[in-house]
Parts: sequence; structure tokens; C-alpha cells
Amino acid sequence: MIYLFITFFSGILMGMTTAPIGAWFLGWLALAPLWILVIQQKKSLDKFVLGLTWGIGYHGLALFWITGIHPMTWLEIPWLASLAVALFCWIFITVWGASLVAIWAYLFGILTPVSFSDKISSFARVLLGITLWCCLEKIWSLGNLWWTSLAFTQSNQNLVILHLGQLSGPITITVAIVTVNALFGEAFIQAKSQQNPGNFQQIKFWQKQNNPEQLNLLVKFLFSYQILLSKGTFSTSSLTISPSPHPSISPSPHLHKIILYKQHLVSLLLSHFFLLAIITLIFFHIIGFSLYNTPLNPEPEAALKVGIIQGNIPNEIKFNSQGWYRALEGYTQGYKKLAEENIDAVLTPETALPFLWTNQNNRRFLSFYQAILEKEVVAWVGGYGKQDNNLTNSLFTIDKTGEIFSRYDKIKLVPLGEYIPFNEVLGKLIDRLSPLDAHLVPGKTNQIFDTPFGKAIVGICYDSAFSEVFQRQTLAGGEFILTAANNAHYSSIMPAQHHAQDIMRAIENDRWAVRATNTGYSGIVDPHGRTIWLSGINTYETYTTTIYRRNTQTLYVKWGDWLTPVLLVGGVLTKIILWSKIK
Repeated sequence: MIYLFITFFSGILMGMTTAPIGAWFLGWLALAPLWILVIQQKKSLDKFVLGLTWGIGYHGLALFWITGIHPMTWLEIPWLASLAVALFCWIFITVWGASLVAIWAYLFGILTPVSFSDKISSFARVLLGITLWCCLEKIWSLGNLWWTSLAFTQSNQNLVILHLGQLSGPITITVAIVTVNALFGEAFIQAKSQQNPGNFQQIKFWQKQNNPEQLNLLVKFLFSYQILLSKGTFSTSSLTISPSPHPSISPSPHLHKIILYKQHLVSLLLSHFFLLAIITLIFFHIIGFSLYNTPLNPEPEAALKVGIIQGNIPNEIKFNSQGWYRALEGYTQGYKKLAEENIDAVLTPETALPFLWTNQNNRRFLSFYQAILEKEVVAWVGGYGKQDNNLTNSLFTIDKTGEIFSRYDKIKLVPLGEYIPFNEVLGKLIDRLSPLDAHLVPGKTNQIFDTPFGKAIVGICYDSAFSEVFQRQTLAGGEFILTAANNAHYSSIMPAQHHAQDIMRAIENDRWAVRATNTGYSGIVDPHGRTIWLSGINTYETYTTTIYRRNTQTLYVKWGDWLTPVLLVGGVLTKIILWSKIK
């Protein structure tokens, strides 16, 4: 039971690394207890349970914001039913994320069984553990439920380490985190294995002699002697101290345990793996700093002056006549105000104007559309498109003539919120979660978003969690990032985490990012992940700034996630070598 508590607590510590708490430094230590305990357990089921427990602590805390969808009375869902749905969503996505860790712990135990403990090298064990974790993260990211990779624990506080994402995407950061935690774990295991209870026989002897003065002298000697030897163990066989004639004073019976803990601590600090973990941690940050320190060198001719409108339309009214009128008024007035500041384009949030924009008759009578014809400033408008008989969650480029210049359809739809998984089974039960009469369908993965200013990289809401959506568009020539989101139906924690996701995408692709959200946080992020401006939460705001188009290509943009296949090959070869040695 104590092992489960330690594991759960360390998972909670990892959860505290995510926004808005942002205790990123815990990410380099919080996985180590799981690593140690999984190696020490003999039964595969125990390893699985430990991994599941750690995952519940991490994902449960990091994803607790999902409960903010409650209450959904604005969707005419009763209060208790709304609470049940919110809890179901939280529990489901927590267990889904935790299952990754549980499977990792189980498979890690199979790859490095207890019988290998004397034969497998610790470095091989580290490589296998890293490879397995990265492969599982890759598999999970291919699905529709993905948000809390280990790389996410460093955003948006540790911008230096986030620059490792320019090498092979977020998996590079995950490799760094797992590596350092694994080395700390191996240091602990090594230190514990080097303890020799026989070293304390003379301590116990002096306890029996009831001589605290000589005992304290012995303790200091042993502690100092161990440091001088710079080893994990020490010997006291040559040490002789005469007994004292003061048997009336009795030392604490727990003193030898204290000394044992001291010996373990010193052994840990002097462990080769502990030193290697510190060096590795510094090494990764040096690489990140070298990338972070690269000058941006903006070119004046690449400047693009953009405006953002944060409409602040609560979900309770967003899809009824009151919300439509308020949205039209707010976005129209904001557009006119920004247009007078001599800007190039205006960005609105996801479904800012929830109308079918592909139907010209639907938009021609809108005041916002008439403002575009009057001011002749390009607008990127969040609305709905049509694909066969279904709707798409789309961002449109409306040029100065009022025509649709380009369109991007959201690729990663939110399960339960925008589409119903296993619709034929669950559709009738939870279809009320969607405010739309028609079902949304995802956009194609090969979309190109042209604008009058060049190609842009677009992500709508949930797209931000999937780095390959942005990498593909950048490789195709995207010069700046536009993201649009709603976020109004979640707690305030979610917008902070969404901003952290977009910071990672800006760094990985080396692009300026413009974020427009309905209720916050909207913002501007430069290619180094620095937030130039951030809006308030639940406020109506407009903002103007200048960004710069860029055509650089990071290693990640050129090659994608090349590191995971390399690790997989290395892990397979390592396993083959270990098998051959055992045979």
C-alpha cells in the first residue's frame, strides 16, 4: 500500500508541472519513483497497477479541467445528468492516459525481467525504458484522445528545453525527461544495492555499551570516511575505540537507522548514475539554450500587421438568437475599430459567427460581412462549412471583395463534444452533448491554407495538441500560425493549457503564432515561445500587433519525428544482444 501511495503522489507531482501551476522542475524527478518501484516489483500485475496508479495521479490532475463542462443546462441537460457526464468524461480520459503508463510498466517488466537483474546493464535498461515510453506516446498521439504528453510538462515555463522540439518534435522533450528520471532512478537502485548492514555492527556494539560520546564519534568518523573514499560503501573493520565508563547514558535505539539513511544519501549523491543524470540534465538544457539563443532577424518586408477580436460570447447563449446578435454586434464593431488602425487582417475565434459561410445568402446580410465590403480588410472568420450533408468546423479567409479566398476544416474533432465515437451504439444516448443538429466531420489532413499574404499554418482548438498537423503545413510552405478556439465551456485551467500547447507548436515550427479565442486566452507568441501579449479571461478585447512571416525549416519540419524510429531500432538491437548473452 505504501508503494501505491508513493506512486500516486509522484504522479500528482508530475500533474503539477502543467499550466497553470507550471512547476516544470518536478518533471525531471516525478517519474523516478515509478521507475524504481517497477524494477523492484517481481509480479507483472504489480507493475501494471503501479503504472496505472501513477498515470491516474498525473492525468487525473492535469485533465481535471474537463469537469468544467458542468453544468450543461444550457444544452437542456439536467444538472445531475450534466454532473454525471462531466465525471464520466474526466474518468474516461484519465484512465485512457493512465493506461499508457500501465502498459509501459507491464511491458517494461517483460523486457527487463527480474531474472535479468544481474545480467542486464543499467544503460540497456534505460534505453529500453525510453524507447518503450516514446513508442507508446506515438501510438496514443495517433488517436483522438491526446493532450498530456510528458513534453507538455515543460510548457510554458521552460522555454529553453521546449526548443528541443525543433529537433524531432515533442518526442525529443519526452526522451530528455524520461532519460533524466531513469538515471535518477538507477542512481537510487545502485545506492541501495551498495548498502552493507555489516558496516553498522560497531554502531550496534557501542549502543550496547551505552556510550553516546564514543557512538557519536564513530558516526562522524564513518560518515566522513565514506565521503573521503568517494564510494557507495565503506568498511569499519580496522576501527577500534575503547569503551567508556559511563553506562548510565543510553543513546536512541533508532540512531543506527538514521546513520543507515545517511549512508544511503551519500551513496546516492556519489553514484555514477546520479552524476550522469545531472550532467544529462545540463546537457539537454545547453542544447535547448543554443537553439533558444538563435536571433530571429525579422525582415521588414515580411511584416504582417494583424488584429485579434476576443468576442466573449458565453456558451449559454452562443447558439441562440441572443448569442448571434451579440456576436454580430461585437465582432462587427471590433472589426471596424481594428480596420481603422491600418492593419492587414483580422482573426476571429473558432465559430465566432456560427453560420454556414459557404452559403452566400447566409452571409450577405450579416453586418460583419458588410463591414468587410466597406473596410476592405481581410478577415479570418470562424464559422461552419459544408461537406456533403454534414458540417465542418472551419476557418475562412474572406478577402476584401467579400469572397471566400481559402478555407481550413478542423481535423481533430473533440470526442463527445463534436462527434460521437461509436455513433451507432452511443449516438442516441449522448447526442445531446452536441449543440449542432447535423454532425460535424473532420477536415482532410492534406489541407493548404492560402491567404493574400502567403500560406498560413492553421489549427482550430483541439488541433493544437497534435504537432504533426502543424509540421505538415509548415513543410508545405506555411509562414505563420493562426489558431482559433472557443474554450468557453471549460474551466479557466483549460485556456492556460491550450496556450501552452500553441507555444510548443510555435517553437517546433519556428513561426509566429496568432491566437484568437472566444473567452480567453488570446495571444501573440514569437518563434522562441515568448508570449508577446496575452488577453484576459472572460473579457471582450481587441488587439493589434505586427508579426513576421518566416520560411525557415527546423529539423523537425524537414524530417518529422525521426527520433522514435531510431530509438525503436536501437531498442530492438539492444534486446537481441541481451538475449544472445543470456543464451
